[in-house]
Amino acid sequence: MGNRGMEDLIPLVNKLQDAFSSIGQSCNLDLPQIAVVGGQSAGKSSVLENFVGRDFLPRGSGIVTRRPLILQLVNNKAEYAEFLHCKGRKFVDFEEVRSEIEAETDRITGSNKGISSIPINLRVCSPNVLNLTLIDLPGMTKVAVGDQPVDIEHQIRDMLLQFITKESCLILAVTPANTDLANSDALKIAKEVDPKGLRTIGVITKLDLMDEGTDAKDILENKLLPLRRGYIGVVNRSQKDIDGKKDIRMALAAERKFFLSHPGYRHLAERMGTPHLQKTLNQQLTNHIRDTLPGLRSKLQSQLLSLEKEVEEYKNFRPDDPTRKTKALLQMVQQFGVDFEKRIEGSGDQVDTVELSGGARINRIFHERFPFELVKIVFDEKEFRREISHAIKNVHGVRTGLFTPDLAFEAIVKKQIVKLKEPCLKCIDLVIQELINTVRQCTNKLGSYPRLREETEREGKTKDQILLLIDVELSYINTNHEDFIGFANAQQRNTHVNKKRAMPNQGEILVIRKGWLTISISIMKGGSKEYWFVLTAESLSWYKDEEEKEKKYMLPLDNLKLRDVEKGFMSTKHIFAIFNTEQRNVYKDLRQVELACDSQEDVDSWKASFLRAGVYPEKDQVDNEDTAPTDTFSMDPQLERQVETIRNLVDSYIGIVNKTIRDLMPKTIMHLMINSAKDFIHSELLAYLYSSGDQNALMEESADQAQRRTRCCACTTP
Repeated sequence: MGNRGMEDLIPLVNKLQDAFSSIGQSCNLDLPQIAVVGGQSAGKSSVLENFVGRDFLPRGSGIVTRRPLILQLVNNKAEYAEFLHCKGRKFVDFEEVRSEIEAETDRITGSNKGISSIPINLRVCSPNVLNLTLIDLPGMTKVAVGDQPVDIEHQIRDMLLQFITKESCLILAVTPANTDLANSDALKIAKEVDPKGLRTIGVITKLDLMDEGTDAKDILENKLLPLRRGYIGVVNRSQKDIDGKKDIRMALAAERKFFLSHPGYRHLAERMGTPHLQKTLNQQLTNHIRDTLPGLRSKLQSQLLSLEKEVEEYKNFRPDDPTRKTKALLQMVQQFGVDFEKRIEGSGDQVDTVELSGGARINRIFHERFPFELVKIVFDEKEFRREISHAIKNVHGVRTGLFTPDLAFEAIVKKQIVKLKEPCLKCIDLVIQELINTVRQCTNKLGSYPRLREETEREGKTKDQILLLIDVELSYINTNHEDFIGFANAQQRNTHVNKKRAMPNQGEILVIRKGWLTISISIMKGGSKEYWFVLTAESLSWYKDEEEKEKKYMLPLDNLKLRDVEKGFMSTKHIFAIFNTEQRNVYKDLRQVELACDSQEDVDSWKASFLRAGVYPEKDQVDNEDTAPTDTFSMDPQLERQVETIRNLVDSYIGIVNKTIRDLMPKTIMHLMINSAKDFIHSELLAYLYSSGDQNALMEESADQAQRRTRCCACTTP
């Protein structure tokens, strides 16, 4: 691109800025720009006026800049100013420019020192300026003045962040030299959004007001709090000079003399001062626009195509045409049905590669979240055995029973089955929420017709049906089930054998899951590190990377359990832990290994994988001898054997019930809720909408949609 083309870049962005401002939107485009930030009385206004060579900005105590001022400087032979809100009027008297800024500010914010993020667009044409666009933002403050809201500090901060968080925005951080640079409001907020200092340009004002014998040489040489784009020092007019109407050209000459004569800045004189700052900003903004222009152009073309498509839809639209409303209603309902089915059943087109959605999320609930919730129903072994012994004794009554009573088994089993209701209902709630989210995503196109969208969002009721499954299990305890161990086997079973792990065929170790996890270790011990983890039916191993060549550690799964860990105050990771039930160190000198994921969904998914490997969550209650009931009991050998037998029977039968529920829950939800919803959408929704009321009312446009249609059509009118 030639020099002429480079010169045209800033005016090109100015035209875009004006176009977006005039239609009241940014089209979601982040235009390259320079935002000026600083504390009150930092000298921002003086810097901008020195650029223009005229006094034109409001001055006074407190917050003077109360709306963003988009200041476009245009190199031009004639000198004048014009506002976007009063186009066509050229201001040649810059006192009138100041009055107009004050009046336009008050028009939106009122006269009570309130603020607004709606910008004022001002273009200044002059032979004394270089092409440059800056956004002057309100000065940061900590104290509310007059009628200002008490949270004015946070309001201003939020407004500043709206602009400077965008990667396309350069930050001009203005700091007075007579304050501690480490406490600079401008540099603090700039560092938050630009921690590496890549987008920040430092401006140091009031160098002439520093205490005698001190200077800002280290700052200006970029040695203290360095920025990639460096610092530039300027000397503005004093308040006395401003009140005395000192000519800005004389002030610029005095500034030049100050840098050339000051022993601390003499060697930097050519890189200091307002003219150099203006030239630097012109170059940096031009380069910044050049760098961001390809992406900006691509995004603009994409939005233009989208807008043209939208305009095409509106072109022949007549709001009062009933036939068109009927056709639109039919098309929308049909499209809604197609979109809903694709999101639930899966589709090859428009696949979301960022996150799980629709049917994939429901599948995760079925096969990861729900089994995990079932396994979380853990009981205290001592208390459980106590309940069994009480049940046996109560069945025998005054007699001493010689045989294990099946009524005690049935009572305990039913009590355990009832506990399944809570995780089942929780599963339904999760699926319903996902269905609602899916429906809402599919009804985005119905957002233009509020009443139509409201009619399509009906939640199905399936909880009664799921609870019926539990009641069915309670109604008949089938001790003839082929998987039930029976009384004879229960009496012979060794209760101390570890739970069988999932063993693969042909003697190979079954790999259950692989993936990246972070081991959270305290800073004192080296901090957190990310490794490639491999979970099998026998062990948990981690490696340097996914090539699995350099193994760091292998941890056998025997006696391991899971526990939840609260996320740290500063941590963005979600954490869970594994520990040894026999109080042994799990890894080096750690009693538990804390593993961190990027999201809670990842944590739940890993927990489900550990369940498949036989590693279960710890019990919620803490075993503590001091909290045990005072009526502790001892059992005679015969009763002990009967308790052990029923314990094994219950374990076997609950395993059968869990397996059945895990199988039937997804089927029931699919049949009674998801498939019914699909059938309703495809076969009954349209008839339901027609019978529910006036179609004209249903297809009534929202006010926003009508306004958008009018604006889109107006934009394309020649």
